[in-house]
Amino acid sequence: MISVEKDSLQQQMESFLSRFRQLNKAFELNDQSYSEMEETIGQYTAFIVHPDHEAAWGAMPEQTMHFKELAEDLRQEACHCVWAMEKHRARAWLENRPDIADYFHNIEDCIEAEFQGAGMNKHSKVLMIGSGAFPMTPLLIQRRTGAQVVGIDIDAEANRLAVQVLQKLECREIQIEQLTVDQLSFTREATHIIFASTIPEKFDLLQQLHDLTNPDVIIAMRYGNGLKSLFNYPLLEVSPALWTLSEQVRQPGQVFETALYRKSAAVTAFSSARGEFHGSC
Repeated sequence: MISVEKDSLQQQMESFLSRFRQLNKAFELNDQSYSEMEETIGQYTAFIVHPDHEAAWGAMPEQTMHFKELAEDLRQEACHCVWAMEKHRARAWLENRPDIADYFHNIEDCIEAEFQGAGMNKHSKVLMIGSGAFPMTPLLIQRRTGAQVVGIDIDAEANRLAVQVLQKLECREIQIEQLTVDQLSFTREATHIIFASTIPEKFDLLQQLHDLTNPDVIIAMRYGNGLKSLFNYPLLEVSPALWTLSEQVRQPGQVFETALYRKSAAVTAFSSARGEFHGSC
């Protein structure tokens, strides 16, 4: 296995940052850079999941301020590129152009793995926060389980494209709303809530959701730690009085992982009930 030096890792990060900045600027001007964006996203995905690169990241000493700023800037630009590519993918599909980046194949593989951990079925009511312009997660959930799914996103253009995609598919079982979690009545009905990994404020929203949701709701928080944090916002500490991390769906070789949270009160009640049951046997 080829060893990757720490300096080489940082140089590759700086190279990707420069490329993403140029591509994002070009895409905003004329929407003609998508082919190069697809290629770069594919290369970046391979860079993120490469085991040698993860080992080099783990071997680094305490990160300098410059390195932390580099990582944050790179994540922001990479996420911006993904948002742009989702819009391009939606437009391309609506125009019957089948082009698709390897990144999206990777995402679809990650979504498949989430189904097993979150326990969704036809009776579930699923809220997707950050559903995007091409609503892959809502579509796959509805197709696999028959669950009722609502997607929300703060991006008006992404919502408009997502609605057009669903209309073309004649999929009436999925709703797309441009509402916040506190404005959406479905929030309290949801049995499962999924966060896109590219939402910076997802842990602020998680805290807000505690008082807006039912006692047994399951939160599926997509994240990336370590090297994967260059493509996803990482896990943060949560108040143990509000939420308990019940499971982590780890996916080596995939671009993000998933943390499952339950309300701490519900976890305590379940543990107490199980103890009483075993005690009476």
